Amino acid sequence: MNIRLALRPLRQLYGHTPAREFGPLRLKTVRQAMIDSGLCRSEVNKRVRHVLRAFKWAVGEEMVPPSLHHGLKAVPGLRRGRADVRESEPVKPVPDAFVDAIKHHVSRQVWAMVQLQRLSGMRPGEVCIMRSCDLDASGRVWAYTPESHKTEHHGRERRIYLGPMAQEVLRPWLRAELAAYLFSPAEAEAERHSEQRESRKTRVQPSQQSRRRRKPRKAPGSKYTPDSYRQAIEYGIKTANREAERVGTRPIPHWHPHQLRHNAATRLRREFGLDVARAVLGHSSPVVTEVYAELDGAKAAEAMERVG
Repeated sequence: MNIRLALRPLRQLYGHTPAREFGPLRLKTVRQAMIDSGLCRSEVNKRVRHVLRAFKWAVGEEMVPPSLHHGLKAVPGLRRGRADVRESEPVKPVPDAFVDAIKHHVSRQVWAMVQLQRLSGMRPGEVCIMRSCDLDASGRVWAYTPESHKTEHHGRERRIYLGPMAQEVLRPWLRAELAAYLFSPAEAEAERHSEQRESRKTRVQPSQQSRRRRKPRKAPGSKYTPDSYRQAIEYGIKTANREAERVGTRPIPHWHPHQLRHNAATRLRREFGLDVARAVLGHSSPVVTEVYAELDGAKAAEAMERVG
């Protein structure tokens, strides 16, 4: 989806232009279209990198000459301070009251994911792909090693420590099928339909036995993605705000799952210091990781036994 969005202005502006004729100046035109659409500087740079990846792939398939990709790489990224592009707002923790407000407006699966993120500081993508086979529950503090993570291309291992409260949240979701994802949108959808049937006050007519589309555009999958997880939270916020409007209370502002990681970071840094927060969240350079790997693991496990 991210690549599609990045390539959209490229297709709109140069969809009928031979790829061999695309060059640095036209890439700058595409970039300006992204800026004009209101994207922040970091998002523009990220989408331009996606465009470069597309041309790199085309070089590997011998669809365009290598010189084309080399020329596009000569376009520098946008630097901070440009007057014609806005900066992104810093990501801040979300107040616990705003998080708790969506509890009854999201599925059990999504609420468990929210709780785990808030307790452990893991990334949205990491909580989406949790499996029983990736958990080491042999000690007082469980260790979760995601099958893939953001920094794996640097050769680093990501280990997430889960304390007693996180274990309590996670325990009902452990599966006998070790390779199955713990949180399934398909199961959440099935539960939602079941609750709707049970809450009906009138008899279901034969023509209404199944309200599901015979060929839905996209059936729920076996695991959440960061996008579908974020969308589920957005739906919970909208539903909570509709109820708030009905009873005359203040609505809650929009927030997204990555902010929950900042909640954990703020709490850990306040209670244990910067080193422990860095250890738990996996923030370090490759050199620091090699030097402090054992120390980080011990500090992270000790902290999570106490707070999460």
